[in-house]
Amino acid sequence: MSRGFVKEDDQEETPIIPPRAALPAGVTNYVTPFGMAQLLAERQQIETEMANITGTDEQQRRRDSAVWGGKLNLLTERIASARVLYPKDQAKDEIRFGAQVALKMNGQQQSFQIVGVDEASVKENKIAFVAPIARAITGAKLGDTVDFKLGDRTIPIEILGIGY
Repeated sequence: MSRGFVKEDDQEETPIIPPRAALPAGVTNYVTPFGMAQLLAERQQIETEMANITGTDEQQRRRDSAVWGGKLNLLTERIASARVLYPKDQAKDEIRFGAQVALKMNGQQQSFQIVGVDEASVKENKIAFVAPIARAITGAKLGDTVDFKLGDRTIPIEILGIGY
């Protein structure tokens, strides 16, 4: 039958599934052990949500199932591509993935941990390893000063501490 003869309210809207945190093409999906545990816990939560989809409206159940299924597919891809790096195995004298870094930039001291893209959280002082500042300081050692390009400016960053 031609779509021209179908009632408008019979047509379902395709649900929008929000994308996961951006991981540049060709970049390995590094995660900390804690980050991997978070991904696995999130998968368990989604599977539980999918198992508990209820309601009398069939159309709403299909939409909810499609959304949760889409989220699960994206998460499963992310878990499959994850490569766990253990901070304790990193070189202790330089900044690498998983490092807790203390630095001085623009006269202010800051500290954060370099983590995977899914684990990054500004609230928790965790930044993704693909963030420009993380890339700029990776490989630096205690006491080094690194030039960080920010637009047309270059800002010196002094490395004050490195921990794992």
